[in-house]
Amino acid sequence: MSYFKLLGLTKEPFSTSPDPDFFYESSGHHATLVRLMIEIRLKRGMSLVLGDVGLGKTTLSRKLYQMLRTRNDILFHMILDPVEGSELSFLISLVRTFNLPVPQGPCQALDCKDAIKKYLFQKGVDEGKTIVLVIDEGQKLDRAALEVLRTLLNYETNEYKLLQLVVFAQMEFLPTVAGMRNLWDRISFKQALTPLDIATTRDMIDFRLRQAGYCFSAPLFSDEAVAQIHAHAQGCPRRIAMLCHKALKAVVMQDNWIIDDGLVQSVFHEENLVGV
Repeated sequence: MSYFKLLGLTKEPFSTSPDPDFFYESSGHHATLVRLMIEIRLKRGMSLVLGDVGLGKTTLSRKLYQMLRTRNDILFHMILDPVEGSELSFLISLVRTFNLPVPQGPCQALDCKDAIKKYLFQKGVDEGKTIVLVIDEGQKLDRAALEVLRTLLNYETNEYKLLQLVVFAQMEFLPTVAGMRNLWDRISFKQALTPLDIATTRDMIDFRLRQAGYCFSAPLFSDEAVAQIHAHAQGCPRRIAMLCHKALKAVVMQDNWIIDDGLVQSVFHEENLVGV
């Protein structure tokens, strides 16, 4: 039997996989999602969401997909791991992402650009669709790829951009994109995610437990344990989930029903989770 079933849970509550059903929307995450939806509806062009490792960028992108996938007026595309290399290799990856046929024969960058341009105008103007492209791990985009994206953002009508681009990237991406003034000025919405405070850490833990089927009135994590988890994880959602997962396994092994600060400390030190 899985350890979480011994605690009356139906699912693993603290997986680090980007499951949108277990995505806790802090006020910052919620505000970011709302703004992204507004930018997409208004067809403003490019949005940029930055954040350190583990702050929820990838799960946020999956949540955005979940919110948009059922809408008939939106064509949603996603690049999970941008291709590094030449302008042509990135253009070919875009052609495939948009489900377009790769030009026959010796493929040239101009052929790919023409194919993408025709697609954007056909779907965005002739058919009235909103084309959304989400790029995760945006810090892997090099200047050649960014220049391609800048060019695509030039495709527009008198009222709106034809491509709605949302880039999720680590903070290290900021100097790169800020150094390209002709692209930086085209970013309609910029947001940096921040760590959770103690109160939202408690809310995140409780939310995930409820999503996993926890229905007892007594809290599984004491307030002191939550404070320890927040301190060790420094408010990082991924690190919080990792430490909670290990604490749940430890409490089952001890045949106990409450996770206190002593257990969290022992798990932290025994596993040598420096920085979690």
